[in-house]
Amino acid sequence: MPLRFVQLKTPDGARALAAVDETGAARKVGSADTLYALGQLAIDKGVSLADAAQPLGETVDVAAALAEGRVLAPIDHVDPAHLILTGTGLTHLGSAEGRDKMHKAAQSGENLTDSMRMFLMGVEGGKPADGQEGVQPEWFYKGDGGQLVGPGQPLTSPSFAKDGGEEPEIAGVYLIGPDGTPHRLGFCLANEFSDHVIERGNYLWLAHSKLRQAALGPELLSGELPADVRGASRIVRGGETVWEKPFLSGEANMSHTIANLEHHHFKYALFRRPGDVHVHFFGTATLSFSEGFQTQVGDVFEIEAAPFGLPVRNPLAQDAAPAEVTVVVKAL
Repeated sequence: MPLRFVQLKTPDGARALAAVDETGAARKVGSADTLYALGQLAIDKGVSLADAAQPLGETVDVAAALAEGRVLAPIDHVDPAHLILTGTGLTHLGSAEGRDKMHKAAQSGENLTDSMRMFLMGVEGGKPADGQEGVQPEWFYKGDGGQLVGPGQPLTSPSFAKDGGEEPEIAGVYLIGPDGTPHRLGFCLANEFSDHVIERGNYLWLAHSKLRQAALGPELLSGELPADVRGASRIVRGGETVWEKPFLSGEANMSHTIANLEHHHFKYALFRRPGDVHVHFFGTATLSFSEGFQTQVGDVFEIEAAPFGLPVRNPLAQDAAPAEVTVVVKAL
């Protein structure tokens, strides 16, 4: 039976890990107090994450912990530099439409944009037969564990940002074993959060646009991800929903298999360093920005989808530092 795992702090400030079953009942994990520790235990014993979580202890009130701000991001690392945030784009059916709108102005005539060409490559070769290598996706780097914000915490754009926009996605969470083998702990609902105005200015600025914070939902779903994930992405302003659209993910709605995306990330030896954690975002086809919506500081992003029981919910903020900051490097 797949379990959903929630990291939290007890009322006295201690770390705890709760396992939530399909009925929504949550109980304390007796074998570990963090997801990282539970993952290490599962690797050492050669068992699943759900099996390593046994025995389960007393009931945990996750709703109360969430309301009191005691629920943490579902994964962390004692050294944030060893938690790596990366992702892939143009991986979902329909995901090229919004990107193509951004980039078409940079080209003329009937030539396909680079975004559309990459999308079509994924449609043709993103789901290879067993034993074959599929086409590689677009790939980007977002930062380390210091960029990951917890449930309810603000997604803060830097002072120089042109925009702060939501990207409703599924993220895979991985722990690298002692022998360099990547182990998938599970999946999280996520807001990958990007600066789409910068990206629209020039698609070669995509790398800059992705160097932003990101949020995960409160839960990690163990086991396999359903092939068809359906939910909603919305923006709430002043207590009222001002934008909303269905959110689709899972391989039935993707042009790549998850295995193909995982292969093209972990084929690099630098991403197989024992003890490291990876959060890898799988892409989306739903953006408010592509429909002309402009976010504002104070807006609240809400993303929900079954089989995740709790939504990703974070307000938008912007760094209060001066708008014009020049970094001066000192020579030694």
